[in-house]
Amino acid sequence: MQQLNRLDAGDLDLILKTLKEFAAREAPLERRLKWDETDVCPEDLVRAMLSPEVGLHLVFLPAEYDGMGGGSYDVYRLSTEFARIDLGLATAMLAVALGTDPIRVGCTHEQKSKWVTRIANEGLIVAYGVTEPEAGSNVQSLKTTAERITDADGKVTHYRLNGVKQFISNGSIADLYTILAKAPDGPTFFVVERKTPGLTPGKHEIKHGIRLSDTAQVLLQDVVIPAENIVGEKEGEGLRQANEVFGYTRLMVAAFGLGAGLASLEKAIAFSKERKQFGTYLCEKQGYTHKLLVPNSVRLAAAQAYIEYVADLLDSGTEDRQIEGSVAKLFATEVGNVAADDAVQALGGYGYCVDYEVEKIRRDARILRIYEGTSEIQQNIIGVFRMRENVRSKGKFYGGMADEAAAWTDAGGPAIARAARFLSDATIAAFRAKLTHQQHAVFEFATAMTEVETAVALARAATRSGNALMLAQARVWSSDIALSVPARVLKVMAQAGTIDAAEFARLAELGNLAQGIADQSGRLADMDFIARTITAK
Repeated sequence: MQQLNRLDAGDLDLILKTLKEFAAREAPLERRLKWDETDVCPEDLVRAMLSPEVGLHLVFLPAEYDGMGGGSYDVYRLSTEFARIDLGLATAMLAVALGTDPIRVGCTHEQKSKWVTRIANEGLIVAYGVTEPEAGSNVQSLKTTAERITDADGKVTHYRLNGVKQFISNGSIADLYTILAKAPDGPTFFVVERKTPGLTPGKHEIKHGIRLSDTAQVLLQDVVIPAENIVGEKEGEGLRQANEVFGYTRLMVAAFGLGAGLASLEKAIAFSKERKQFGTYLCEKQGYTHKLLVPNSVRLAAAQAYIEYVADLLDSGTEDRQIEGSVAKLFATEVGNVAADDAVQALGGYGYCVDYEVEKIRRDARILRIYEGTSEIQQNIIGVFRMRENVRSKGKFYGGMADEAAAWTDAGGPAIARAARFLSDATIAAFRAKLTHQQHAVFEFATAMTEVETAVALARAATRSGNALMLAQARVWSSDIALSVPARVLKVMAQAGTIDAAEFARLAELGNLAQGIADQSGRLADMDFIARTITAK
């Protein structure tokens, strides 16, 4: 078995325990609600999280430079627990990790020894300066410039930065910024210290949610920095460095979606065991459990299984997992948002009031579908690149998933296999019919791809564990996608009208919606079992 790059289980447990104890002591609910109400980022608390006594940021930093050298699995676990406590505080920590990432992946050993060691030992707050007022997800539309300053011999000694960065987490409290700017040879990251003349925080954003997180413009006016503050050894590497960390950072945001969703579900479950309506507890009513609890339990289990699958890939040394990172982020943040919204509904009037917190979680979770690449950006990435991958492999990409899943009979594997084989053929047909030119079709295919891949991950994990709850969740999710995948794809193909009638009929037969309906047999019993199990805890 391949050795995974991750912390010892005991060390990880200690870190998670430290986080929970720190949050309970320094950021109890009433205090966090007050900060949220007054739109205050508790800077002292953020600095305490990075202090030698707590040192939560060390998980993200390489051991060689005085960090703990945690792997993707460790980062996922810490991020999930952070989000269960407060997404605003979690975002402050994400910004530190994200701001450090260009240094971690792009700097030389000597540069890392200088910057990463300082971040580890001094507890520096870091900010990631990429987004601009007119360049959100499209980082190639940069307007911030980096002008070379040379000496008499023509040697570059300094750079002069000018521009405006927008929506920067930790923007007005950071000690260190990694700024992406357009240098003569292309987009380049630079490390800029807070004290550098010309760097000033701009407008503080008053936000819908994550109000405990500092979000501000960063203004750069004739900011002169030494040439050695370039990330790496040459200009033009910025986009490559940014892309290199996407699989990693998007997994973190996926974990935020999972954590917010789990926190919401837990609060809805707790309420259902305390609240009576017409003589019985809400947890005893199918109209409550099967609408507001069970579907979220199933989807969050699928999100968790897929996140853990991607973390294993990253920790095994597998590189270039941007698409998997996109799948994880898209699915987990979308289902986390649904779970948060359902929790408000589950608590009724109380859910709409501040004191019960689910209202805050709902507002906080909404940003997850936007930052670190919107859901639409993820759909575009998944739809385009997965379609190419499946076509290039002559259908073996999703066909291989189908072959693997078919054996998982106790976890709904045959239903997944049928959906995956249909998707394999459908992507090839869509590619030949040039449906890739229709962005709506690409988005719909991406959703279907995400459903199949998360169903495979959940069924695989459930089969390996033999856990009765996970097996029931896998069967429910498998039967769901057995209907949703062919229905979604056939619908968009019909809308496009570019698929030959005979080919469309073949795909409709392969999608086998009648069998998808037959797969629903027994699922109500599974939902009953899931409801009893999750409310009994």
